[in-house]
Amino acid sequence: MLVPQAMSYAELAGLQPIYGLYCGFVPVFVYAIFGSSRQLATGPVALVSLLVSNVLSGIVDSSDELYTELAILLALMVGILECIMGLLRLGWLIRFISHSVISGFTTASAIVIALSQAKYFLGYDVVRSSKIVPLVKSIISGMDKFSWPPFVMGSSILAVLLFMKHLGKSRKQFRFLQASGPLTAVILGTTLVKIFHPSSISLVGEIPQGLPSFSIPKEFGYAKSLIPTAMLITGVAILESVGIAKALAAKNGYELDSSQELFGLGLANILGSFFSAYPATGSFSRSAVNNESGAKTGLSGIITGIIIGCALLFLTPLFEYIPQCSLAAIVISAVMGLVDYDEAIFLWRVDKKDFLLWTITSATTLFLGIEIGVLVGVGASIAFVIHESANPHIAVLGRLPGTTVYRNIQQYPEAYTYNGIVMVRIDAPIYFANITVTYIDSSAVQALKDLHQEYKSRDIQIAISNPNRDVLLTLSKAGVVELIGKEWYFVRMHDAVQVCLQQVQSIKQALKQPNPLLDDKLSFFQRLLEQREDDLSAAELESGDKRLLISKNTDSQLEPLLSRKSSN
Repeated sequence: MLVPQAMSYAELAGLQPIYGLYCGFVPVFVYAIFGSSRQLATGPVALVSLLVSNVLSGIVDSSDELYTELAILLALMVGILECIMGLLRLGWLIRFISHSVISGFTTASAIVIALSQAKYFLGYDVVRSSKIVPLVKSIISGMDKFSWPPFVMGSSILAVLLFMKHLGKSRKQFRFLQASGPLTAVILGTTLVKIFHPSSISLVGEIPQGLPSFSIPKEFGYAKSLIPTAMLITGVAILESVGIAKALAAKNGYELDSSQELFGLGLANILGSFFSAYPATGSFSRSAVNNESGAKTGLSGIITGIIIGCALLFLTPLFEYIPQCSLAAIVISAVMGLVDYDEAIFLWRVDKKDFLLWTITSATTLFLGIEIGVLVGVGASIAFVIHESANPHIAVLGRLPGTTVYRNIQQYPEAYTYNGIVMVRIDAPIYFANITVTYIDSSAVQALKDLHQEYKSRDIQIAISNPNRDVLLTLSKAGVVELIGKEWYFVRMHDAVQVCLQQVQSIKQALKQPNPLLDDKLSFFQRLLEQREDDLSAAELESGDKRLLISKNTDSQLEPLLSRKSSN
């Protein structure tokens, strides 16, 4: 599967097919030794190949030797970035990119990749671009040069590939067809060329024979201009490789070290660049096939590397007659699985906000290019993070009848609330960047102090229920615990509510006794209570259709808020 895919992806990257095989040689060995996943298949992939082509074609023509040197330099830079992120454990930064942004980006990129391969089907050149409009214009403007032989051959081979993929996925006994599809496409195309000798079908041509020689990457003067692309490729590599590696690790019942994963990928790219490889990363399709084939250790990668080495030593003369449309069919077949329209439909039903992110990212990637698409998608993703953090959901709570459980009164309208007491819960939003992190910083501490001062001036008492250890420690260091009063911190919401109710009752009782001095200093809250009827019972403090009485015999469990059978 790797040999034909490697050659196809190298052409997508604007390189000679041999460099795809180089990318699937040394990096495969290195990752098998230093990587942490037992099933991840590394090497060239479509998305990274498109990124390489997109940036380098703007610097130099793909026929120039400098183009190849810059692709190799890019592998070194990506490897260094991955190693740094692995050593410093910075993989968490990718969590700021939501799944909807990734899906939108890969969907748009897949469409661009497929259109860029149309020239091998149509028989004429198409402009090299990462934007859909120039590609479509170029395809339409060159229709007068359309050639039937490559179109018929390419379409037929693509149909065979899709049929084999479908059959391999739907029938377990034909699972091997999914992996053998690319090889079948190459053999079928080469056989047809050998039999009919069509002059209008372009071939791969002569490929150098032998293993890649050791050489240090050159052209470091261009490194500064390649940094943004190196960072983008690193991000894509983390998302693809670590994502599929984690899924495979969970499926096979072992733990994955993300930092070691990044370091292994980085080292694979660094050492690969010394042997003429362009950026390599984990492949979704080949990793899935590797897992389904029964791979249990990194030895599968070493065996793959040995086979690629044998192909470089002995089989390259056979590759000369592979038709370009066969390789294009392999690329199109591979990227069709990246068009994630099902995700868009799912997001529309479940979360309109994430659907908007998906739409923005895919649209900007299609019409404005890959770099702008990624920047806009990531920017929108981070903006949503900031918005969620700055506007957390705040729930007013009530007690569920017959329990000491307090829940959102909008979600549970039967829950009881109490006159004179408001129970509020500030929810930490569950979203892709924090995955429920309970935390309070210095700004929040100051805001809590200001809130206490404002409420104190209005004779409103704050009580805090069940803060976690880190939050409580921060509040203690900041003096907020002493400011509010230690007696107003509770383990349970139920305890806090009962103490507050007792406080309300004590104020009410005090108001019943005439006290001139007290009357002169009545607080806002006390004046409010005085306006109520003097015979206000404890039961009237609680709202709802049922009236639950407060027991006079308060026990250590602070349970008298619960109804007794005799008082229902």
